[in-house]
Amino acid sequence: MKKLSLIAMMALAALSFQACNGGAKSGSGDSTAAATTDTADSANKVKDTTTTGATGIAVTADDAKFATEAANAGLAEVAVGQLASEKATNAKVKDFAKMMVTDHSKANDELMAIAKTKNITLPSAPDDEHQKMKADLAAKSGADFDKDYVDAMVKGHKKVESLFEDASKNCKDADLKAFAAKTLPVIQHHLAEIEAIQKGMK
Repeated sequence: MKKLSLIAMMALAALSFQACNGGAKSGSGDSTAAATTDTADSANKVKDTTTTGATGIAVTADDAKFATEAANAGLAEVAVGQLASEKATNAKVKDFAKMMVTDHSKANDELMAIAKTKNITLPSAPDDEHQKMKADLAAKSGADFDKDYVDAMVKGHKKVESLFEDASKNCKDADLKAFAAKTLPVIQHHLAEIEAIQKGMK
Protein backbone atom coordinates (compact mmCIF):
# COMPACT_ATOMS: atom_id res chain seq x y z
CA MET A 1 0.00 0.00 0.00
CA LYS A 2 2.82 2.35 0.96
CA LYS A 3 4.59 1.55 -2.29
CA LEU A 4 1.43 2.32 -4.29
CA SER A 5 0.88 5.70 -2.62
CA LEU A 6 4.58 6.51 -3.14
CA ILE A 7 4.26 5.74 -6.87
CA ALA A 8 1.09 7.86 -7.02
CA MET A 9 2.87 10.73 -5.28
CA MET A 10 5.84 10.48 -7.64
CA ALA A 11 3.53 10.50 -10.66
CA LEU A 12 1.69 13.53 -9.29
CA ALA A 13 4.98 15.34 -8.64
CA ALA A 14 6.15 14.57 -12.17
CA LEU A 15 2.89 15.88 -13.59
CA SER A 16 3.11 19.05 -11.48
CA PHE A 17 6.70 19.61 -12.59
CA GLN A 18 5.69 19.08 -16.21
CA ALA A 19 2.84 21.57 -15.84
CA CYS A 20 5.15 24.14 -14.29
CA ASN A 21 7.77 23.54 -16.92
CA GLY A 22 5.20 23.76 -19.70
CA GLY A 23 3.95 27.02 -18.25
CA ALA A 24 7.45 28.42 -18.14
CA LYS A 25 8.04 27.42 -21.73
CA SER A 26 4.86 29.07 -22.95
CA GLY A 27 6.02 32.23 -21.21
CA SER A 28 9.42 32.17 -22.89
CA GLY A 29 9.12 35.43 -24.74
CA ASP A 30 5.80 34.23 -26.14
CA SER A 31 3.82 37.30 -27.08
CA THR A 32 0.61 35.65 -25.83
CA ALA A 33 2.08 34.99 -22.40
CA ALA A 34 0.97 38.19 -20.71
CA ALA A 35 -1.40 40.94 -21.70
CA THR A 36 0.29 43.87 -19.96
CA THR A 37 3.44 44.90 -18.13
CA ASP A 38 1.86 44.17 -14.74
CA THR A 39 0.94 40.59 -15.62
CA ALA A 40 4.34 40.05 -17.27
CA ASP A 41 6.10 41.37 -14.14
CA SER A 42 3.98 39.08 -11.95
CA ALA A 43 4.82 36.08 -14.13
CA ASN A 44 8.53 36.88 -14.00
CA LYS A 45 8.53 37.31 -10.20
CA VAL A 46 7.39 33.73 -9.57
CA LYS A 47 10.02 32.16 -11.83
CA ASP A 48 13.08 30.55 -10.27
CA THR A 49 16.06 32.91 -10.62
CA THR A 50 18.64 30.36 -9.44
CA THR A 51 18.66 28.40 -12.69
CA THR A 52 19.19 28.98 -16.37
CA GLY A 53 16.52 30.10 -18.82
CA ALA A 54 15.73 26.45 -19.61
CA THR A 55 13.96 25.82 -16.29
CA GLY A 56 13.60 29.24 -14.68
CA ILE A 57 14.26 32.89 -15.42
CA ALA A 58 17.91 33.52 -16.29
CA VAL A 59 18.14 37.18 -15.29
CA THR A 60 17.80 39.34 -12.17
CA ALA A 61 14.49 40.95 -11.18
CA ASP A 62 15.77 44.38 -12.26
CA ASP A 63 16.82 43.08 -15.67
CA ALA A 64 13.43 41.40 -16.17
CA LYS A 65 11.73 44.66 -15.20
CA PHE A 66 13.79 46.55 -17.80
CA ALA A 67 12.78 43.98 -20.45
CA THR A 68 9.05 44.32 -19.67
CA GLU A 69 9.22 48.15 -19.56
CA ALA A 70 11.19 48.29 -22.81
CA ALA A 71 8.70 45.94 -24.48
CA ASN A 72 5.77 47.98 -23.17
CA ALA A 73 7.26 51.21 -24.56
CA GLY A 74 8.09 49.55 -27.88
CA LEU A 75 4.59 48.12 -28.29
CA ALA A 76 3.10 51.54 -27.53
CA GLU A 77 5.37 53.28 -30.06
CA VAL A 78 4.28 50.84 -32.79
CA ALA A 79 0.55 51.04 -31.94
CA VAL A 80 0.49 54.85 -31.73
CA GLY A 81 2.85 55.13 -34.71
CA GLN A 82 0.44 53.11 -36.86
CA LEU A 83 -2.38 55.44 -35.82
CA ALA A 84 -0.31 58.57 -36.56
CA SER A 85 0.92 57.30 -39.93
CA GLU A 86 -2.77 57.24 -40.97
CA LYS A 87 -4.14 60.29 -39.12
CA ALA A 88 -1.29 62.86 -39.18
CA THR A 89 -1.73 65.75 -41.58
CA ASN A 90 1.80 67.14 -41.24
CA ALA A 91 4.11 65.27 -43.67
CA LYS A 92 7.06 65.32 -41.21
CA VAL A 93 4.88 63.92 -38.43
CA LYS A 94 3.59 61.19 -40.78
CA ASP A 95 7.15 60.25 -41.79
CA PHE A 96 8.24 60.18 -38.13
CA ALA A 97 5.31 57.91 -37.26
CA LYS A 98 6.30 55.48 -40.02
CA MET A 99 9.88 55.47 -38.69
CA MET A 100 8.48 54.61 -35.23
CA VAL A 101 6.65 51.58 -36.58
CA THR A 102 9.71 50.32 -38.49
CA ASP A 103 12.39 50.96 -35.85
CA HIS A 104 10.40 49.87 -32.81
CA SER A 105 9.04 46.73 -34.53
CA LYS A 106 12.65 45.74 -35.22
CA ALA A 107 13.72 46.46 -31.63
CA ASN A 108 10.67 44.60 -30.28
CA ASP A 109 11.60 41.51 -32.33
CA GLU A 110 15.19 41.64 -31.05
CA LEU A 111 14.03 41.97 -27.45
CA MET A 112 11.54 39.12 -27.88
CA ALA A 113 14.31 36.85 -29.17
CA ILE A 114 16.49 37.67 -26.14
CA ALA A 115 13.54 37.19 -23.75
CA LYS A 116 12.85 33.76 -25.22
CA THR A 117 16.36 32.52 -24.40
CA LYS A 118 16.16 33.96 -20.85
CA ASN A 119 12.59 32.76 -20.19
CA ILE A 120 11.38 36.33 -19.55
CA THR A 121 7.65 36.88 -20.00
CA LEU A 122 6.98 40.05 -22.00
CA PRO A 123 3.72 41.98 -22.35
CA SER A 124 1.79 41.39 -25.56
CA ALA A 125 -0.02 44.76 -25.50
CA PRO A 126 0.76 48.26 -24.17
CA ASP A 127 -0.30 49.06 -20.59
CA ASP A 128 -3.46 51.00 -19.63
CA GLU A 129 -1.66 54.35 -19.63
CA HIS A 130 -0.51 53.93 -23.23
CA GLN A 131 -3.87 52.46 -24.31
CA LYS A 132 -5.58 55.57 -22.91
CA MET A 133 -3.10 57.84 -24.70
CA LYS A 134 -3.85 56.05 -27.99
CA ALA A 135 -7.62 56.33 -27.41
CA ASP A 136 -7.30 60.06 -26.60
CA LEU A 137 -5.26 60.64 -29.75
CA ALA A 138 -7.70 58.61 -31.87
CA ALA A 139 -10.46 61.02 -30.87
CA LYS A 140 -8.51 63.99 -32.30
CA SER A 141 -7.84 65.09 -35.86
CA GLY A 142 -5.95 67.59 -37.99
CA ALA A 143 -3.46 69.96 -36.35
CA ASP A 144 -4.73 69.02 -32.86
CA PHE A 145 -3.83 65.39 -33.48
CA ASP A 146 -0.40 66.29 -34.87
CA LYS A 147 0.45 68.53 -31.91
CA ASP A 148 -0.68 66.06 -29.25
CA TYR A 149 1.09 63.14 -30.94
CA VAL A 150 4.34 65.14 -31.18
CA ASP A 151 4.09 66.24 -27.53
CA ALA A 152 3.46 62.64 -26.45
CA MET A 153 6.45 61.42 -28.48
CA VAL A 154 8.82 64.00 -26.95
CA LYS A 155 7.67 63.12 -23.42
CA GLY A 156 7.74 59.36 -24.11
CA HIS A 157 11.17 59.33 -25.74
CA LYS A 158 12.70 61.27 -22.84
CA LYS A 159 11.44 58.57 -20.45
CA VAL A 160 12.58 55.73 -22.72
CA GLU A 161 15.99 57.36 -23.25
CA SER A 162 16.48 57.42 -19.48
CA LEU A 163 15.34 53.77 -19.18
CA PHE A 164 17.76 52.56 -21.87
CA GLU A 165 20.63 54.73 -20.62
CA ASP A 166 20.30 53.18 -17.17
CA ALA A 167 20.05 49.65 -18.60
CA SER A 168 23.09 50.15 -20.86
CA LYS A 169 25.14 50.83 -17.72
CA ASN A 170 23.47 48.69 -15.06
CA CYS A 171 21.95 45.56 -16.63
CA LYS A 172 23.60 42.44 -15.20
CA ASP A 173 22.69 40.29 -18.18
CA ALA A 174 25.20 40.80 -21.02
CA ASP A 175 22.64 40.34 -23.83
CA LEU A 176 20.13 42.80 -22.36
CA LYS A 177 22.93 45.27 -21.64
CA ALA A 178 24.15 45.01 -25.25
CA PHE A 179 20.57 45.41 -26.54
CA ALA A 180 20.11 48.56 -24.44
CA ALA A 181 23.46 50.01 -25.59
CA LYS A 182 22.69 49.24 -29.25
CA THR A 183 19.14 50.66 -29.11
CA LEU A 184 19.93 53.81 -27.09
CA PRO A 185 21.39 55.79 -30.07
CA VAL A 186 18.26 54.96 -32.10
CA ILE A 187 16.05 56.37 -29.31
CA GLN A 188 18.27 59.45 -29.02
CA HIS A 189 17.96 59.97 -32.78
CA HIS A 190 14.16 59.70 -32.50
CA LEU A 191 14.14 62.24 -29.66
CA ALA A 192 16.28 64.72 -31.63
CA GLU A 193 14.01 64.31 -34.68
CA ILE A 194 10.75 64.78 -32.79
CA GLU A 195 12.09 67.76 -30.82
CA ALA A 196 13.05 69.41 -34.13
CA ILE A 197 9.52 68.74 -35.47
CA GLN A 198 8.01 70.15 -32.26
CA LYS A 199 10.07 73.36 -32.58
CA GLY A 200 9.04 73.73 -36.22
CA MET A 201 5.36 73.52 -35.30
CA LYS A 202 5.42 76.38 -32.79
